[in-house]
Amino acid sequence: MPDDVVTAGASALPDGLCDRIAVLRGRAVEVTELTGGLTNRNYKVTTGDEAYVVRISGPGSGALAIDRDNEYRNSVVAAESGVGAPVVDYLPEDSALVIGFLEGRTCDDDDFARPGVVDRVAEACRRLHDGERFVNDFDMFEIQAGYLSIVRDHGYRLPVDYLDHAAQVERIRGALSVRAEPTVACNNDLLAGNFIDDGDRIRLIDYEYSGNNDACFELGNIWSECHLDDDQLEQLIASYYGELLTNKVARARLQGLMSQYGWTLWASIQEATSDIPFDFWPWGLEKYERAVATLRGSGLDRLIDDVQRAD
Repeated sequence: MPDDVVTAGASALPDGLCDRIAVLRGRAVEVTELTGGLTNRNYKVTTGDEAYVVRISGPGSGALAIDRDNEYRNSVVAAESGVGAPVVDYLPEDSALVIGFLEGRTCDDDDFARPGVVDRVAEACRRLHDGERFVNDFDMFEIQAGYLSIVRDHGYRLPVDYLDHAAQVERIRGALSVRAEPTVACNNDLLAGNFIDDGDRIRLIDYEYSGNNDACFELGNIWSECHLDDDQLEQLIASYYGELLTNKVARARLQGLMSQYGWTLWASIQEATSDIPFDFWPWGLEKYERAVATLRGSGLDRLIDDVQRAD
């Protein structure tokens, strides 16, 4: 879980919540707010020698394509796969999910340069992907279209040339469909802070956007969110698949591009609706500028050709 913490009293949690959580009922607790959540507030709650994380989701998350019931059910699946935190309780009426606190280092982008980390991340992804399927599907092309409708309907901020890339997006979608991949259980939001390294293995947390998806979206989203360089992406692909495959590198790059293009709109919605003190718009524009650099760059044609290759 995040290393940066802010001391908070039990009053930081909604009134009476501890008594509604079975493992905390009637017990003295110490509450510490964990920083880093962009759609919810997270608290480490310690009682005796046990520690839990209580996640309180923010209002309006439905606009972000988050289904809290699916998140809970998928979190249980991820825990059973041995890669997620144990799920302790779920109180939908309180918008609260309770999971076990994972001891370990919360990763950052620089950790991917440490020997062995990329390979261990690939192994963690394989454990999740090889496990039981999730209860829902996730497709960034559909998510992006839904986000765009919300942004336009409500007049939220949109990069002035955002719609200019619609034809290229459809071209990418068509190229990816030529050799369509089977879907597997994916987290779909693996920024560095969602990797917990206990020194033995890496665990994956936060299943808000989880759903069955192309494994290369997972890998491409990691490439984008964790700012991996080209060599690190190739190492991630080679470690995941057991060999370096040109078509899978291209697939991950194109899926990562689509994650950048879609999360730009996520940032617009969050800027307009979230009460979390975070500057969402510059965060989204950084992703958009990276997406545009590829959409307008000379390398896009090569990626589209490579993703259709047999190897």
